[in-house]
Amino acid sequence: MIEQIAFHIQELDSMKKYPKELYFKGNTSLLNKQKISIIGSRKPNQYARQRSQELAQKLSYSGVCIVSGGAIGVDAIAHKAAGSSNTIVVAATGIDKRYPTINASLIEEVENKGLVLSQFAPASPSTRYNFVLRNELVVALGDVLIVTYADLNSGSMRSVEYAQKMGKKIYVLAHRIGESEATNRLLQEKKAEAIYDIDFFVKEFTGQTSKEKIKDDFLLFCKSNPTYEDALSRFPARLFEAELAGEIEIVNAKVHLIIAL
Repeated sequence: MIEQIAFHIQELDSMKKYPKELYFKGNTSLLNKQKISIIGSRKPNQYARQRSQELAQKLSYSGVCIVSGGAIGVDAIAHKAAGSSNTIVVAATGIDKRYPTINASLIEEVENKGLVLSQFAPASPSTRYNFVLRNELVVALGDVLIVTYADLNSGSMRSVEYAQKMGKKIYVLAHRIGESEATNRLLQEKKAEAIYDIDFFVKEFTGQTSKEKIKDDFLLFCKSNPTYEDALSRFPARLFEAELAGEIEIVNAKVHLIIAL
């Protein structure tokens, strides 16, 4: 069911104009969490794809909610890596559109487990200006903005302009000369800081390592005796590690916690 936000979202006061209406599907409690906006090109290189995935996953494991725009490329990578229950998709259309179509199943999963927001009434189509407004909302929701890959004169750079006007800190990945020229220029002009070590960045931002949080979340999750399939989809690497370490056992396709918490 599509509903309207009936409470004030303080972060959106940084926008040029607070949205007249905000529609949503999902879990609005995510708005109360620490949030980081991650954006970038629809066609990132392989390095940016890998690092975007690692960054979003480790931040999410450490309790940070990931915000992005639901587009192909970096946006979709960030949403998937964060996990559908800990991400916010900001739509550039009416929520009922699930745009772009290629990401429809991802967006539907976030509707059911995370949160999808839109400034646009149901049935609103995608227009060029809608994407501009969507980008402003994505930036406003995050405590900081991370741009993992961007070309000059791209939509990502419009988002950077919003972050600058809002006084938000901007982070980028370090790239080779000739790649992600827009973020390299931001570094050259000292308008952004580079993330050289993802684990260090996560610890600096959250105060804990992603590995510590992964262990806690996984073992707490196992206390409910989830199915093997659910555990595998949420914690693939940790599941096998815990089984080998004797922390859990699999009985009748269900995960059982052996150690005491």
